[in-house]
Amino acid sequence: MKSLNPREAFLLVVFCMITFFANRAALPTDIMESRNIITAREMVSDGNWLVPTMNGELRLEKPPLPTWVAGGIEKVFPDSLSAQRAAAGVMACLWVMYLFLLVRHVSRRNDLAVATVVVFATCYNMILMGRSATWDIYCHAFMMGAIYHLNLGLYEERHYWRNFLLSGLFMGLSFLSKGPVSFYALLLPYLITLTLLPRPSMKGKWCALAMMIAFMLVVGSWWYVYLLTAHPAEVERVIHNESGNWSNHNVRPWWYYWRFFLEMGVWAVLMLATLALPYWKRHIELKREYLLSITWALASLILLSLMPEKKTRYLLPLLAPCSIAVACLIVHFKQGKAMDRFSRWLYTVNGFLIALIVLTLPVILYFFGVKKGSISMTAEVATSVFMIAVAVWLLLTTLKLQPMKFISGVAALFVFAELFLLGPIGKAFGNPSGHSISEVRTIPQLVGVPFFHSQDEPLRIELVYEAHRKILPLNTKDPRAVKAALPFALVSQQWAGKVLPQSVLNEVDTVAIGTYDDNKHPKTDRHYTSLFVNHVTLLKAKTVKDNNITKK
Repeated sequence: MKSLNPREAFLLVVFCMITFFANRAALPTDIMESRNIITAREMVSDGNWLVPTMNGELRLEKPPLPTWVAGGIEKVFPDSLSAQRAAAGVMACLWVMYLFLLVRHVSRRNDLAVATVVVFATCYNMILMGRSATWDIYCHAFMMGAIYHLNLGLYEERHYWRNFLLSGLFMGLSFLSKGPVSFYALLLPYLITLTLLPRPSMKGKWCALAMMIAFMLVVGSWWYVYLLTAHPAEVERVIHNESGNWSNHNVRPWWYYWRFFLEMGVWAVLMLATLALPYWKRHIELKREYLLSITWALASLILLSLMPEKKTRYLLPLLAPCSIAVACLIVHFKQGKAMDRFSRWLYTVNGFLIALIVLTLPVILYFFGVKKGSISMTAEVATSVFMIAVAVWLLLTTLKLQPMKFISGVAALFVFAELFLLGPIGKAFGNPSGHSISEVRTIPQLVGVPFFHSQDEPLRIELVYEAHRKILPLNTKDPRAVKAALPFALVSQQWAGKVLPQSVLNEVDTVAIGTYDDNKHPKTDRHYTSLFVNHVTLLKAKTVKDNNITKK
């Protein structure tokens, strides 16, 4: 097998760097990022690296590896969202690299491996997770490395000890990142897929395989063993809550994922076409690779559908085998005029459809960008010229039956969007009347003052992230509890005069600091909620002046 062309290798590296690192701080944080970064901050400020907390409460539900990474970044680059997201970008690149190596090893073809990673890195959910400081990207990236080295260990006679141990290491790191999630959603479907391959020769390898499993258990379980020893009651509570969530939280019917192919974004039509298993078994050029990838994808889909709790982001690991399946069609299209009639029709329809979508993008940008003031007219014109050029390129490569050049046009489109449009997109969908509680960090009156919220009111964890400090619950109906906490800042959805009983108000001085709106959506959006609108009031012990003598 020939090595990858240096020019192609360079372009792939540049493509990945732009995909996962350009303008990575442009989009607002989400709730998962807020939780992870809050925990990382408290690791650094409180020194609780082994027993994480979030807003002062134990946070044992999620394995700590991604949060340790976030904590290390917080220590070196304090309060840097860009640096936090860069770690996710590194993990996304690791996933892309190992997917490329796996496909290349199984197929012995560079074109299939290149097509796979281009498809994979242009799936919108992959782009989003590779730019978010969350847990998901870690466990699946490590598991793809584990699968690659496991595959080498099984089917190569050289260096199998090294590959089995590396596979065990990556499996352990995956478990430390999000427990058994990737074992179930990515590894188990792959092991099912291996039944389609020739049985590997295990002569002399059983000891190495056993060491892989032992290494995996040591790396992946030591933190859990520590917790069971140091905090058995808390661990039992977490296990009970998490098992309950899997069966009672976000419960969906088994067919909930029937639209899974839409997660492929621009490749949704081709992904849907790959499901015509009887047809492709007779006509596709890469029959073996296609059967492996579609079996892997369907096994993963079925296993995920069996779980009661379902969310669309849980389909992230499914993107890897689906990308291989789509890439098999793209390589099949390289036959040009030698293709069967249906394949030519499919390639043409898909190409024209994507080109048409690209042509509509300037219109969409005008209404959601120029009209809202987030994109200038000059930028709109430049973007329109580029989009038209890409659409023409896609049409020409469709008519000339040049699929590899076609996917390079799609990659160029995504690169342009990531370089020049992410910032305006983030502004276009923001809240123009927003007034973040993060401003309390610069108010001199609040320096060193603890923050509390009424235990009768829910608190969005995003407020803790924005305020950059703990906001602990307090029984505001109890005068003794309030007095003991003075002075403090109260975060409440109503002004303090309506939250505190009169008996408490008689004993304290209240100073209105401000009203803050941390909604990421405008008031006209259905996602706008009053939970993000909060008042901050400084409460101090009442002072009484009598005969020029001040008594507290």
